[in-house]
Amino acid sequence: MIKPTTVLGQPAMWLRAPDGAELTVLLHGGHIVSWIPAGDQERLYLSPQAVAGPGQAVRGGIPVCFPQFAKRGPLGQHGFARQQTWQWVEGAQRGDVVIGVLRLTDNDATRALWPHAFEAELSFSFSGLQLDVELAVTNTGDTAFDFTAALHTYLLVDDVRRARLGGLFGVHYLDTVSGQSQHQEMDPFSFAGEIDRIYWDAKGPLTLATAAGRTQITREGFDDVVVWNPGPVRAAALADMPDDDWLQMLCVEAAQIGQPVTLASGQEWVARQGFEV
Repeated sequence: MIKPTTVLGQPAMWLRAPDGAELTVLLHGGHIVSWIPAGDQERLYLSPQAVAGPGQAVRGGIPVCFPQFAKRGPLGQHGFARQQTWQWVEGAQRGDVVIGVLRLTDNDATRALWPHAFEAELSFSFSGLQLDVELAVTNTGDTAFDFTAALHTYLLVDDVRRARLGGLFGVHYLDTVSGQSQHQEMDPFSFAGEIDRIYWDAKGPLTLATAAGRTQITREGFDDVVVWNPGPVRAAALADMPDDDWLQMLCVEAAQIGQPVTLASGQEWVARQGFEV
């Protein structure tokens, strides 16, 4: 079942698989804001104070960071894709699997910020206890361009201090809070407050363990992993998140940051992030 709906005052699509799995995606930002596996509970965090609309970025779900990650470039935080209206291209049921496709192409607003012609497609498929999200970028212009990107996934947890993330042992990372570079020495590891790390060339599967069970996280095409939680001090300074909601979320992001993607005219780049509970 696929039908239009409204979330945060913005047009959205609600999809349900035959086994009862559900997903909701905003056209604003091409932003998946809810994923409920079959017979399970919500797995994505969405701030109760989240806002959506022109110039706004939604706090929670799976924001699309493109064509820049964070402030690592001349554009605003995480680029412009998460603040643009995407086109709903297709929704279909194929056997037990439901798929959806959204598209963003360059326009006057994007070219004013980033003078390149492109087509970005966000595709997802889900059924049962699995969700796959794919981001594809095509250079539709005449000149090459570089970009960085991420699927900035907010996972819902009961208490982040009791969560454990495994699969990064020995991986080199940049701690952007301290500015230091280190190697991951504990696996799995836990969280006690603010964390903001970019794990370089981290291509293996990850496992997030919480009171709700284990979530397996895989990636293809994304070289890096970002792990982020604002902690109590930074969360209190965020206008679109309740002060204590840092306890309820952990961002485990599939990212391409360390080696920006270069696309010549007509070339395409594709990467994905998968989840199974």
